[in-house]
Amino acid sequence: MSRRLQPLAPDLVERLPRPCAGCVFWESSQRAEARCGAFSDADSLKEWIRDVSEAWGECGKVAMEDGEALGFVKYAPPGHFLQTAHMPAGPPSSDAVLLACIHVVPEARQRGLGKVLMQAALRDLTARGERAVEAYGVAGRIDYTSSPMVGVEFLLRMGFQVQRPHPDMPLMRLDLRSLALLREDLEAVLESLRIPLRQARPVPTPQGGV
Repeated sequence: MSRRLQPLAPDLVERLPRPCAGCVFWESSQRAEARCGAFSDADSLKEWIRDVSEAWGECGKVAMEDGEALGFVKYAPPGHFLQTAHMPAGPPSSDAVLLACIHVVPEARQRGLGKVLMQAALRDLTARGERAVEAYGVAGRIDYTSSPMVGVEFLLRMGFQVQRPHPDMPLMRLDLRSLALLREDLEAVLESLRIPLRQARPVPTPQGGV
């Protein structure tokens, strides 16, 4: 078993947890249901990652285990996430990077992987001199496991505070300048997490084969 953190890249899109592989909820300008995979287009997501990486830099982290994604986090300046125009709590602040989503495969949840991914994102953004990070939280009656947003309780545990309240989707904020320097070896922490072994994905049978 080998685990490592990799930058979010176009060639990893199809390996992301379902239904995130190809999900363009945040990238779409059309109002969408707050559900993972509400809009899905793998080619558009790959192009988005290329464009953001060229214009701004790395826009996410993926936790990989033996070639398969255990989970990922995605972030970028708010202007790259057009769906924010429809968020009920209002748009993100102009001085903050938006952390759009964190998703973890079901068998790896509640084992510390979300925290590792969040810390990897915060470390990256702090090193790049960003001032703050914001995220839309999931509260109330919404199931965070199928939502393209991040659970409010998790964000609060990570130090976020409410920037703009809303009963279901508040905008949360964390001042990166207030963070103590993260010194943990995140790769070592990732390796130490007690995550069950994953079953390999079945290999599709070629058309016309047996």
